[in-house]
Amino acid sequence: MRRILLFILPILIIVTIAFIGFGVFQVRSEEAKFLDDIMRKARAVAESMELSVKHVLVNKNIRDATWLVEKFQKRERLQGCVIYDKEGDVMAITERFSEWKEKPKDYIKGAISDKNARGAIEKFRDYSVYSYALPVTDDEGNVIGLEEVLYDTSYVFNQLAELWRRLSIVLIALIAFIMIISFIVQRQIFTAPVEQLTEWFKQFHRGEIDTEHPIKEKGELGKLASEVEQAALSIRVARKAASEEATARIHQDDLWTDAKLRDVVRSKLGENALFVVSNREPYMHVMNEYTGEARCVRPASGVVTAIDPIMRACGGTWIAHGSASADKKFVNSKNKLGVPPGDDRYILKRIWLTKEEEDGYYYGFSNEGLWPLCHITYTRPVFRESDWQVYKKVNRKFAESILEELPAKNPFIFIQDYHFTLLGQMIKAERPDATIALFWHIPWPNPEVFSICPYQADILDGMLGCDLIGFHVQYHCNNFIDTANRLLECRVDTEKSSIIRAAKETLVRPFPISVDININSNVEDREKEEIVRIRKELELSGKIVALGVDRIDYTKGLIERMMAVDRFLEKYPEHKGRFVFVQLGAPSRTHIKRYHDLVGELEELVETINWKHMDNEWKPIIYLKRNFSPEEIKPFYRIADICIVSSLHDGMNLVAKEYIAAKNDLSGSLILSRFTGASKELTEAIQINPYSIEEFADSIKMAADMPPPEKKRRMGLMRKVVADNNVYKWAGNIVTELTTIRKA
Repeated sequence: MRRILLFILPILIIVTIAFIGFGVFQVRSEEAKFLDDIMRKARAVAESMELSVKHVLVNKNIRDATWLVEKFQKRERLQGCVIYDKEGDVMAITERFSEWKEKPKDYIKGAISDKNARGAIEKFRDYSVYSYALPVTDDEGNVIGLEEVLYDTSYVFNQLAELWRRLSIVLIALIAFIMIISFIVQRQIFTAPVEQLTEWFKQFHRGEIDTEHPIKEKGELGKLASEVEQAALSIRVARKAASEEATARIHQDDLWTDAKLRDVVRSKLGENALFVVSNREPYMHVMNEYTGEARCVRPASGVVTAIDPIMRACGGTWIAHGSASADKKFVNSKNKLGVPPGDDRYILKRIWLTKEEEDGYYYGFSNEGLWPLCHITYTRPVFRESDWQVYKKVNRKFAESILEELPAKNPFIFIQDYHFTLLGQMIKAERPDATIALFWHIPWPNPEVFSICPYQADILDGMLGCDLIGFHVQYHCNNFIDTANRLLECRVDTEKSSIIRAAKETLVRPFPISVDININSNVEDREKEEIVRIRKELELSGKIVALGVDRIDYTKGLIERMMAVDRFLEKYPEHKGRFVFVQLGAPSRTHIKRYHDLVGELEELVETINWKHMDNEWKPIIYLKRNFSPEEIKPFYRIADICIVSSLHDGMNLVAKEYIAAKNDLSGSLILSRFTGASKELTEAIQINPYSIEEFADSIKMAADMPPPEKKRRMGLMRKVVADNNVYKWAGNIVTELTTIRKA
């Protein structure tokens, strides 16, 4: 539309100026014609009355003069008539025009003295009249008086106004006609061919068609179409070649790396792009309230930590909720941008939610309902019908956005977590050829617990719309299969670990998520400087440093952790002054009362413990409450002699694996809750029951006093586990499983 306006605007300006010029000329011409007609009529009337007025003036007959002027009382468009004596005084005047005699009229005496008739427009009251004054002479040629005929001219201006109105209507109609014709011509000549070319390129790019482009003309547009065709063909050929090369390289490497994962994706998926869906976006643009500048940050999220390296390696599209204050400023017209910023490896598409949608779908149903339902921490889940309706609406919004992006054949969609339980079924309803995996990053409860949810059937049906559902550990897989078997009409295939419902089979598999050990292994010079700064600023030199890195969430066992530190110092006072616990806490979901209360409870407990044990300038707990980027957390991992992960219930917990990846010198000890998925793999960690404060405190003592050789032995074994089962292997196993489903 903007292009059309730019095209026709000069034409419209020229036409409008020309039309206005013509209108001014036409109106002035009509005005002169009307006034000339009035003048001739006034002269004719005055001359026809001249003998009668002469008789009245000679005889000075007031009665006849009055009778004569009153004859004008009912004439159309004629205001009246005035008879003056030779002195210029009014002798008789039409009654409705009686106030005219009060108006100063120097022209009357001038006309009498000059013996010349005079006609002109005169103002009277709020309107104008045409005055024609004719001197009357006797037989000797002496002026004996004067007659004045007055005509109403308002109808003239009414006629001119009507003429302007008609001209304006014609001008508007002409402009509309020009715009319509221009739009039709522009669409036929330019828009329609470009739309055809765009649709052809989209279908060719997705592999839907193999025909030539539809533009047959030989002009500039034809040249453009030919160039687009060559570019599209080159992309397809390059993809095919890359896929074949990747297949050849897969079997050459045993260790899973980003390169091997890239080869697996190219080999297994070919031209089909990978689509990842999550609530949390991997990169957020946040506006600084003080400087007004936007900066890009990575949120504190285990999903982001795990998926971002995969997308960097493989490319594709990540679809997520754009929740940050400056997110809209950095997307294109399709709400997309390349990430990471400055090193575009994949596409991020942002979905916009209203405040009501975010409250109902995210804070409400997802985090006041499903989150406490799946985490056995004795926090009561809250289910509201209004939240459920919004949750369904947002899942539908994501489904529509994803469907816009899918290629024509066999797309692969990787859905993350409990925010999108309905998404798989919604996409399958429109694209049954899509291969869909859902990975559940949190625990899955037993059937008795899940049956609390009032929408259990809808959620299970939505999830079983996927081809593959992944959990961190086999125990959660078993719970899910038992739940579906108990609450739905379905058939469970125990050999294949699958669920068949309505002739649709869904595989259920454990895929222990991990991290890229190479990301945290190397220590850069800048990081070394940051380590020195942190040690100095927090006065950590010569101290045993324990570390916790968590979102402030009631499932993370933060209260129990602080109580264990308190009990540790009570039982082993010799560690006072030489032990420091540093807690990095990222505020999370503070709109929810339970999270808001936890923040206050935690701060109060930290203050109480510090007050209880502090000595001079030493205090046992350093609590840093803000969002930390992965780059900011790394130096703390390097410094920490002990990392404490005390989740009351957790799917996996990647903090434990990130800490191990950072300890390339094999120092450090890991205290790990038995209720995390990571505890099944990291058997060399000091495993605890976080509810047992005595056991917890003794484990801190064990970690603090562990001999260096034992630390190195344990850390070496755990690093081998993380290196062998890294995030690329996790993703590769899922992709391989997905492609197996498609071939079957």
